[in-house]
Amino acid sequence: MTPAHSDAPRRINVVGTSGSGKSTVAQRLARQLGLPCIEMDALFWRPGWQESDDPSFFARLQRALAQLGWVLDGNYQRTAALKWRDVQMIVWIDYSFVRTFHQAVSRALRRAFSGEELWPGTGNRETLRRSILSRNSILLWTLKNYRSNGRRYTEVFADPRLAHVQRVRLRSPAAVETFLLSLH
Repeated sequence: MTPAHSDAPRRINVVGTSGSGKSTVAQRLARQLGLPCIEMDALFWRPGWQESDDPSFFARLQRALAQLGWVLDGNYQRTAALKWRDVQMIVWIDYSFVRTFHQAVSRALRRAFSGEELWPGTGNRETLRRSILSRNSILLWTLKNYRSNGRRYTEVFADPRLAHVQRVRLRSPAAVETFLLSLH
């Protein structure tokens, strides 16, 4: 990894609806700035698709955020006080519903057919049944939450209590590329 630029933010949270591409952007940003990328889903999900209880999840998140710098990938609104306590920048990947849903479908299919383990040591893998046909479907989650996530992050970006935090809203892949180039 290359060292982070001295004037670049060192504590960044990348947010957006499931399927928006936040993990990809977070990983690219972390690589570019020479910072660790922390995936909130990896901290939350236990083997066998078991959810963490909040005290355990919050403790793992707090340990991860104790580093000097990081790029945090994930929403988990109930962690806002913890994850935004020291954040310097929030990057919102806010693509159109059509693009986001298409990306969510593509990712679900790719993961289901590849059988890749999502978070090392968990054994958790997407299946067609889980991704598309279940009540816990990531596609159903995207359908249900796209609009409410947009409203929530619009409010977050207007919140005067976060005036000290740089907020970046990226609405297209071209905007992402421009943003990443601006950090060089």
